Amino acid sequence: MRGKNVSCGDHFAPREVGVRHGKIVAIEPLGAGLRGRTTVELADDESLLPGLVDTHVHINEPGRTEWEGFASATRAAAAGGVTTVLDMPLNSVPATVNVPALEYKRLFAEHNVFVDVGFWGGAIPGNRQHLRAMHDDGVFGFKCFLLHSGVDEFPHLEADEMEEYLAEIKTFDSMMIVHAEDSRAIDRAPHPEGDVYENFLKSRPRGAENLAIAEVIERTRWTGARSHILHLSSSDALSMIATAKRDGLDLTVETCPHYLTLLAEEVPNGATAFKCCPPVREVDNREMLWQGLIDGTIDFIVSDHSPSTLELKDLENGDFGVAWGGVSSLQLGLSLIWTEARRRGIELGRVVEWMSTRPAQRAGLQNKGKLALGYDADLVVFAPEDAFVVDAGNLHHRNPITPYQGKALSGTVRETYLRGTVVDFQTPSGRLVRRGQS
Repeated sequence: MRGKNVSCGDHFAPREVGVRHGKIVAIEPLGAGLRGRTTVELADDESLLPGLVDTHVHINEPGRTEWEGFASATRAAAAGGVTTVLDMPLNSVPATVNVPALEYKRLFAEHNVFVDVGFWGGAIPGNRQHLRAMHDDGVFGFKCFLLHSGVDEFPHLEADEMEEYLAEIKTFDSMMIVHAEDSRAIDRAPHPEGDVYENFLKSRPRGAENLAIAEVIERTRWTGARSHILHLSSSDALSMIATAKRDGLDLTVETCPHYLTLLAEEVPNGATAFKCCPPVREVDNREMLWQGLIDGTIDFIVSDHSPSTLELKDLENGDFGVAWGGVSSLQLGLSLIWTEARRRGIELGRVVEWMSTRPAQRAGLQNKGKLALGYDADLVVFAPEDAFVVDAGNLHHRNPITPYQGKALSGTVRETYLRGTVVDFQTPSGRLVRRGQS
């Protein structure tokens, strides 16, 4: 592959990239004359990126395949330049909380994925004895909630239980990823009724997130375990996260495109496509999240693709208290973040770092997240100057609903390569990946 704008870490340069047996085996200056069986010449307006790594995706198969499924989700991923996803342990039935459930889920995914897929395990009351076996079977870590998860088959841990589980997984160097909202704070908040977004926002206050994140930090400190805070939406928590990192805790944090691009002030009445938990917050909060990314307090960006059927979004009534909470954005993440980043003068290389390199590193995905020698040839041909208008009906997500409907975005994915082979959206060529796999 030859191009004038090839990702070289934090910058782009003219390069030729040689691929053999799915791996990157040569990177030379443009004009070096590498030869191969097939040569791809990039257009002058195209950049070559490493495939994105999205470590927070709810695929929901088996059990709730009408919400999403492996084929539809991974097509959407490939169309958005994502070449590796890690599937969350809940919203599928059964939940991925023991080895038989993990193997059952793999049966549905096998030969049915268009990008590489790995799996998180679940940490719920009563399954602590199953964690080591799931770890040995290749999960990338364990997810827990500190409040009701939204589905009864995946109950939450109390903070003391989470501490016990953190101590357990430390013995085999796994990681706990946490949905951090405090159940007591939310129980005492106003009930989210009706079609006014502000009422829903008040029902999931920043304080609920802040309290729960404080619990994660201190329990991580006491146990010495590895932890990760999911989908940060409250900028209030940035200062204590920064302090925890300065103290040397093995703690990382993600945020999502919806928290970095949407605004509570602009959510129309009844627009339940915008509902997610924790919620999209105000403009001042969004600006501080961007600052947290820039200064490194927030480590990376992932989708938290959490789809549902149109019926569960209560589109007829637009009741935020009734609608399922989740945003579908797996196919749009790169364009969403690039649109907002370029407006702020942020280089494309930083976006690659936030959406590919860092999530791959934290999850322990070897040979993913960089355009570098020895890495998988997971590559994206991206046209950063192109523009398009979002149409939910043209997305690969199973259900045609998105809060970005009609939004003009910069940057289009023209081709996605998985281990050196272009994704054709007809032949599922993805693999199921396991922790520690090279």
